[in-house]
Amino acid sequence: MKKILSAVALLTLGFAVPAAAADMPARAYKAPVAVPSPVYDWSGFYIGANAGWARANKCWDAALTPLISFAEGCHDATGAVAGGQIGYRWQTSNVVFGLEAQGNWANLKGSNQSLSFAPFTNFSRVDGIGLFTGQVGLAWNSVLFYVKGGAAVVADRFHVEDGTGAIAALEVKDTRWGGTVGGGVEFGFATNWSVGAEYNHLFLQDRNVTFTDAVFGGLFGNERIRQDVDMVTLRLNYRFGGPVVAKY
Repeated sequence: MKKILSAVALLTLGFAVPAAAADMPARAYKAPVAVPSPVYDWSGFYIGANAGWARANKCWDAALTPLISFAEGCHDATGAVAGGQIGYRWQTSNVVFGLEAQGNWANLKGSNQSLSFAPFTNFSRVDGIGLFTGQVGLAWNSVLFYVKGGAAVVADRFHVEDGTGAIAALEVKDTRWGGTVGGGVEFGFATNWSVGAEYNHLFLQDRNVTFTDAVFGGLFGNERIRQDVDMVTLRLNYRFGGPVVAKY
């Protein structure tokens, strides 16, 4: 009799458990939490370093009088450049504006034999380059494309040698101003760090340079020297702005 009652009890419990489970409320569905996508913010002050290569094209004309001159030819003064930059950028949507000052040590050297007064050879050297520019660019998250333009200044040195390699005209130092246009691309590889490449073309003044004779100390001659510069640099910047912005 006890075995019969136990079997009935187990059978009753088996039917009761599924029924109780069916009466339990269903779990509410929860949608997955949206993960924000990071947006790189280019706003803020930045400071950095750059290095690269430049070419200064220089053309000399011997100016005998204000109306009479003789072409002496052109040459490229080429070499390395290295320096730094400091600036500020602010971003509106994906448009980025900026102001920047850049200074570079330079070691650009070149020469050519005079076409009108052989065997004299004209020598040029660029010791420094400065840029003061405004920027406007478009940002795609951590990638920035931009163009720039503004003022440029260059520190030049010139002298003339004779056919034996001796100094014929003493060295003249000349600082000349002009304009610059250029552009670049920059990639933000960390919250506050970016790396990029940039090109600048400098339009510089045509200047009359007066040379002194190295032997007799009198007037050696007047030269009208025309010049422009092309410069390519790689850049590394540290930005003092905030972190990337979360955008849903």
